[in-house]
Amino acid sequence: MAGQRHLLRPGSPLVNLATDRTGAAGSVSVILWGPPGTGKTTLAQAIAHSSGRKFVELSAVTAGVKDVRQVMEDAFRNRDLYGLSTVLFLDEIHRFTKAQQDALLPGVENGWVILVAATTENPSFSVISPLLSRSLLLTLEQLTDDDLGVLIDRAVTDARGLAGTVELDPEARAAIIRMASGDARRALTALEASAGTALAAVEGAGAGGHDGDEDDEDDEEAGGEHPLPVITPEVLEQSVDRALLRYDRNGDEHYDVISAFIKSVRGSDVDASLHYLARMFEAGEDPRFIARRVIILAAEDIGIADPQALPIAVAAAEAVQMIGMPEGRLPLAEAVVYLATAPKSNAAYLGINAAIADVKAGNFGRVPKHLRDAHYAGAKRLGHGKGYKYPHDTDVGVVRQQYLPDELTGKVYYDPTDHGHEREVSARLAKLRDITRGTPG
Repeated sequence: MAGQRHLLRPGSPLVNLATDRTGAAGSVSVILWGPPGTGKTTLAQAIAHSSGRKFVELSAVTAGVKDVRQVMEDAFRNRDLYGLSTVLFLDEIHRFTKAQQDALLPGVENGWVILVAATTENPSFSVISPLLSRSLLLTLEQLTDDDLGVLIDRAVTDARGLAGTVELDPEARAAIIRMASGDARRALTALEASAGTALAAVEGAGAGGHDGDEDDEDDEEAGGEHPLPVITPEVLEQSVDRALLRYDRNGDEHYDVISAFIKSVRGSDVDASLHYLARMFEAGEDPRFIARRVIILAAEDIGIADPQALPIAVAAAEAVQMIGMPEGRLPLAEAVVYLATAPKSNAAYLGINAAIADVKAGNFGRVPKHLRDAHYAGAKRLGHGKGYKYPHDTDVGVVRQQYLPDELTGKVYYDPTDHGHEREVSARLAKLRDITRGTPG
C-alpha cells in the first residue's frame, strides 16, 4: 500500500482489523473519507482478504435496500453456521439515502458485518448519526508525488502491471505525477494508455515497409536485443486526451493560468473566467486554492460595488470544503460567474493599502482624547473620553466630531467609485463627511 502511512502504523485499527483472524480485535466498522484515487477500495479489499473474512462489495450508485438486506441475511447465516465474519465494502456511501443507511444499522450493531464504507464527501453531512457513531472515521490523505512515483515504478515492472514491456522516460514519469495530482487511479490510467500507444507504434513499425530479413540478421550478428518501447512526453500527450502536461502545479503554467483567471474575472469576461477555471479543474488544482483566490477577488476587485460578492465567494468555499469534488465545481463556477458579471471597485483595497502605508511610514499620531478608553481608574482625570459625542443621541445618528488623529485631520483613504452599489455609498459618504468633518466630501 503506497501512502496513508498515518493509518498503517503497527497497532493501528486498520492493521489490527486486517491481521486479526481470531476476532480479538472486535468488529469495528470503518468509514474511509478521502479524495478519489487515494486507496479506499484497496484498503477495504486488503482488510477482507488478509484477515480471511468473506468480502462483499456494493456500490451505493446501483445497490438498494433489498441488496443491503440480502447481504445482512447472508452475513448472519455465515456467522452462525460457519463462524465466518463478513466485510461489507460500500463505495460512495454518501449516495445512500437515510432509509438505505438505516438498513445497515442492524448488521453493524449486532456484529453480523464489518462495514467498510468509502466516501469522498464529509461524513458528518452525508452519513446518518447512528451509523457514524458506531464506526471509526479515518481520513485518507491525498497521495504525495513520492507515493505516486512508487506506484508508477511498480506498475511498470510488476507482473500484474506492464511486466517490464516498456520503459518510462523520466520526464514522462514526472508529467504523469503532475497530471495525476494525488490520484493514483488517474496516474495508472495515463500510464496504461501511454504504454498501449508505445507498444502499438513499435508493432506498427515492425509490420510495414520491408521484409526485415537483413535487419534481423544484422541484429543477430551484433548479438543485440530489440530495444523496449519508450513512453516519452510526446507519447503521453498523444495518449491522454487532455492538454495538461504543461500544467505544473509549482511552475510557470500554474502561475500563468491563475493570473489569467484573476485578470479575466477582474476584466468582467465571464467566458474567459470559466475557461481558466475549467483548466484548473482538469489539471487537478486544489479546489481550496481556487476558492481562496475567489474570496480574495471578491474583496479586492468588487468590494462595496456589490456587497453580496464576498458572502457568495465565502459560501462557495465552504460548499467545496463540505461536499468535495467533483460536485464542488458547481458552487465555485456560480461564484465565478457572479463575480465576473458584478460591478467592480478596488476602492476598499486601495483604501486599506494607503492607510497601512501611512502607518508603516510613521504618519500617525495619538488617538484624540475624547475617543480614548475612559473605563479604567484614573482615565477621567487624564481627560480621556471628555467631550465625546454619542451619535445615537442625535436624530440622524451622526455628529460632527474629530475621529482621526490631529496629524491626519482631513485625510481621505476610501474614495468610492460610481460602479454598482458604490454609487449609493459615494452619495451617502459625501453627506457623512460633511457632517463629521464640517467640509463637503
